[in-house]
Order: sequence, then structure tokens, then C-alpha cells
Amino acid sequence: MAPAAAALRAEPSGPLRGRIRPPGDKSISHRSMIFGLLSVGETRVDGLLEGDDVLRTAEACRALGATIGRDGSSWLVRGTGIGSLLAPRRTLDFGNAGTGSRLMLGVVGGHPIQARFDGDASLRKRPMRRILDPLALMGVTVLEQAEGGRCPILIQGTAEPTPIEYRTPVASAQIKSAILFAGLNSPGRTTVIETEASRDHTEKMLAFFGADVTVELFGEAGRKVTLQGRPELCASHVVVPVDPSSAAFAIVAALIVPKSDVVVEGVMMNPLRIGLITTLLEMGASIEILDRRVEGGEDVADLRVRASALTGVDVPAARAPSMIDEYPILAVAAAFATGTTRMRGLHELRVKESDRLAAVAAGLAEAGVRHVVEGDDLLVEGGSGDVRGGGVAVTHLDHRIAMSFLCLGFASQKPMAIDDEHMIATSYPGFKADMTRLGARFA
Repeated sequence: MAPAAAALRAEPSGPLRGRIRPPGDKSISHRSMIFGLLSVGETRVDGLLEGDDVLRTAEACRALGATIGRDGSSWLVRGTGIGSLLAPRRTLDFGNAGTGSRLMLGVVGGHPIQARFDGDASLRKRPMRRILDPLALMGVTVLEQAEGGRCPILIQGTAEPTPIEYRTPVASAQIKSAILFAGLNSPGRTTVIETEASRDHTEKMLAFFGADVTVELFGEAGRKVTLQGRPELCASHVVVPVDPSSAAFAIVAALIVPKSDVVVEGVMMNPLRIGLITTLLEMGASIEILDRRVEGGEDVADLRVRASALTGVDVPAARAPSMIDEYPILAVAAAFATGTTRMRGLHELRVKESDRLAAVAAGLAEAGVRHVVEGDDLLVEGGSGDVRGGGVAVTHLDHRIAMSFLCLGFASQKPMAIDDEHMIATSYPGFKADMTRLGARFA
């Protein structure tokens, strides 16, 4: 039974000061559990995001045969190896975890087992057909599905996935990853072609765990990823860097709350994940990149962020794959900028945890921010730091909508509320504590 909604209000705050380390990257956290399941030996994971989404993926891995435990702050995953998954005895309940459910469809699809996938009301609204279609080409059978290819879904995997070459219809790391995970148990070579590159964590981790995977440039902005099936993945030590999507909230809050000076530690700086930072720098943000280094195979750095006078910009549609989860918090930054910010090509926001484009527009209206939705573009007219606030943003069970409008409330004239805070735990369980430590105020 879902908990009763719990409203939360953000109060206008004084300067935000100090250092924080937001939780580990959600994309890599999901994948670390999955690679641990598919590897031979014991994989150690440090810095795992211990939010509900990732813990649901961990539970699914247990149901498929992995042994998962703790050693202090580290997570230990002893896997079954490719081709040796167990049929789960119960429904794989992913809660709100769109990434976990879609990636695991590929994992299960590449094995001769049946599994039922389900989740909460939000996940049941999210399209899965884009995952199921290429898996069907590989020999996976969909036995049951809700209308439109949505959860609950029952699939029958295959013992010998057909190697395919597949061109993704949209830039999506989830589509690409599901195909590659299914292809791990294929007797041949599986190829995924993207005309526009999506985040590349799966390819990097495949190589890190010992798979034969090649990545080539394709066209002007695309990638061609080819995987040789049936490798023996070797257990490894994964250090999860800070999730740039979670770090985004403290970064933007520090930019819009006057006289703030915050250091966000250990942020992943993968070029396919820093579209928000690129955009904020174009807007005039004071973001100093410190101590660049490599952790867990990914580039990371500490970011010193100081309150800044921002200016509206035109954000190209081509940047969307590198910041698709950050548009809600970018809209908040745009509300405090001078001039108009136009965010182009946001069609993918309509099929996230909620219709994020509609939810952001409604939240901006509640805060008194002038904006227009033109097709798949969002135009936000900045108030030069003068944003009214005072409304209630409806979250639609979407953690990023919740945190974005709380950040708006730290800098607006009047407090800003959200209708429910529970889902914040899916990606950032320590959000309130971290922001309070910096000086933010909640009620």
C-alpha cells in the first residue's frame, strides 16, 4: 500500500554555503548490480546510490540468482554468470524504476526463463514497446502486456538470442543497453546504431568487465556499438561517481540563491552527461571545475558554484541526450535569468516518470513564472531573480519535479510547496539533509 502523500514546503533561504557529495550515479548503480549478476565471482561496489530505484534492481538480481550483501559501506554481488539465471518465483516489482525495468527486460530476454515485470502507477504509464520491439527480433516472446506495451508484462526469454543490427529510433541508452544485455548470451555479434549518441555507461562497463565491445563514430553525432556474444564477464570493483543529475539541484540552488558559495564533490564529467553544466556556463554561471580525476573508469571533478547573474539562452535539441533528466531544474534556473531561455526538442520529457514537460509548465505557472510550450519546445521568461513562488507544484510521483520546485522555493519571494515528497527517495534519499546542511530551509 502506497504511503499517504506528504507535502513539503521550501522557504526562502539565506546564502547556501559548504561542501556536499550527492549520491552515486543512478545509471551506473543500476548497471553495477546487473553486471555483478552476470559476472563470475564477487563484484564489489562502492558509492552505490541506495535509493529505492536501485534497490529494486538489486532485489530483481537476487530473484534471478545473485547473492547480494554488505561489507561496511560496500555492496558485494556474487553472480551466476551469463546463461545461468534462475527463473524468478515472483513478479519483479520495479516500483518507479524505469531504467531498472527496461535494462532487466534485456537481461531476462537473453535467457530461457519467464519473468513478469511490474511497478507502481507511474511506471505502468511508461512505454515499453520501444524495448520489446528489438527484443522480439532477437527471439523474445511477450506473453502478456498491458495496453500499449506497458507493465505488467510477462516475457519468455530465449536460450539463443538472435544477433541483430538495430538502429534505434531515438537516442536512448535504455534501448541500446537492453539490446546489448540480451546480446551477451547471443552466439554472434550484436550491433546497435545510434544516429545521435546517448549516454555510454553500458559500453564502458562491458569493456571494464571483460567483454569484447567496440564503439565507432557513426555519421555526424552517432555511435555504432558492436558486442561479441558469450564473453565470460569477470567480477570487478566498481566505484560509482556522483550522479550529475542529482548534483544538478545543489548546483542550480547555489546559482540562484544570492551570495551562495557551494562545492559539490566528485561529480561525473562524462561528456555525454554534462549538458546542464555546458548550458549553465553559457548562461553565465560561475562554476569552477576543480581536481579533475578518474574514478571507476569515469572522469570526475569537484565543482565550486557561486551565485551568478544568469542570462537566457537557446538550448539546442541536439543537447537533449546529455541532459534529458535535467530540464526541470534548468527551467528553474531559467526562471531567475534575464531574458528568455528556449529549450528545444523536449519530446522525450513526455514519457519520463511523468509528462515532465506538462508538469514543469504547471509548476512554473504555480510559481508565477511566465512561460510558453510550443510543440516540443519550452520557453521560460526569466524574472532577473524576481520570482514570486507561493504555489504548490504537483509532482505526479516524479522525484525530479519535486526537487526542482523545492530549489525554486529557496530563492523565490514566497515559499514554494510540493504535494508529495515521498518519491524523492527513489534517487536522492539524503536531499533534505544535504540541502539543510548548506543552509536551505524547509517547513
